[in-house]
Amino acid sequence: MNGLENWLALYFGEKAPQLPPKAKEVIVKIAPWLVLLGILLSLPAILSLLGLGTLGASWMMWAGVTGGSYYLWLILMVAVVVLEVIALPGLFHRTRKGWLFAFYAVLVSAVQNLVMMNIGALIIGLLIGLYFLFQVRSHYHSASTSTD
Repeated sequence: MNGLENWLALYFGEKAPQLPPKAKEVIVKIAPWLVLLGILLSLPAILSLLGLGTLGASWMMWAGVTGGSYYLWLILMVAVVVLEVIALPGLFHRTRKGWLFAFYAVLVSAVQNLVMMNIGALIIGLLIGLYFLFQVRSHYHSASTSTD
């Protein structure tokens, strides 16, 4: 995975237009809150998985997920949410581990969009997610050097 991360860092972190330092700092400050919001908005799908279908079914229909693809979509959604939950404490504390789990969540989300043939969301979501992640990557440090 390091090879992929380094390759993406070259294009999204170094060769891409750089955000101003103040913008990067703002992104780092609000990112954990945006991830938390994403987790909360994913709750209807999680509730549906737990058998509380009436709470999540209308949301799933609105999202256009039906039939056999429903279960695959749901499994991938849960994987993204679990990765985001794991990333959350690290994002608040600006640790590399938090950044890595956010990175993994973006990759699993891309797989989810690919499997569902949602090509527009795949391209736009992946490009935007990777751009912002790699623009702020230097703000996340190993747990031993993290500043609270």
